[in-house]
Amino acid sequence: MTTTSSSSPSDLAQPGRIQSGRAAVPARTLRTDRWWVSPLVTAIVLGVFIVYTTVRLFMRNDYWVGEYHYLTPLYSPCLSVSCAPGSSHLGTPLPAFPLALPLPILIFPILAGFRASCYYYRKAGYRAFLLSPPGCAVTEPARKYRGETRLPLVLQNLHRYFFYFASALLLINTYDAVSAFFPADGGFGVGLGSLILLVNVTMLWLYSLSCHACRHVFGGRLKHFSQHPMRYWFWTHLSKLNGRHMQFAWASLITVMLTDFYIMAVSAGWIADLRLFN
Repeated sequence: MTTTSSSSPSDLAQPGRIQSGRAAVPARTLRTDRWWVSPLVTAIVLGVFIVYTTVRLFMRNDYWVGEYHYLTPLYSPCLSVSCAPGSSHLGTPLPAFPLALPLPILIFPILAGFRASCYYYRKAGYRAFLLSPPGCAVTEPARKYRGETRLPLVLQNLHRYFFYFASALLLINTYDAVSAFFPADGGFGVGLGSLILLVNVTMLWLYSLSCHACRHVFGGRLKHFSQHPMRYWFWTHLSKLNGRHMQFAWASLITVMLTDFYIMAVSAGWIADLRLFN
């Protein structure tokens, strides 16, 4: 017959022994690096984007350069009778809006929902604004973790549907970029604005194609890739883009702001568009 003696505190601290409960660490974190820099920079950039786009949406002017067919992606497509003449490529099925109502009231929620529910932006937003958690091995203020099972975070599950609608809007943005190479006086022309629109729509395409939802559409439910070689080919190449989804997310966010600001500057007469050809 063997007897079991009670373990002393020193024995419990030895490696390899089973310990009950979690370690009581009073410090918020034991990390000595500048772990707070990343969430701080993320919060600043996202905050600037949110403030900038909100102001621009309510300005309701300087979003269209009719001479060169420059239309900012924040207002595309413009569907209201209140839109500037010539800026409504798809017509004006909506009536005139009161001044307090943004012109892209039906369009921007789709774009905002697509970005906000994006898997990468969830991580960035949770760490930067909710501190959930602000970094690895750093405690968070919330005492309970419920994940994305209740309002409002449960709405994140609508990401794939936002992807479908945002893809349709991206086709319109592509048409806007092509139209920017055909100025109002006819013929083919290249200006700095048309090149900026081209770069922006390219970044938007890379961001959308590298999206997890896009990758899932082509190969997420396939059980036998050998029976679907074409879809497997697309899935393979989208997976490569998916590895750089974070970079495309930031690049497209910045190009949208820069594109809108340039078109606003040209439309307001602050600067003249640099014409390279015609």
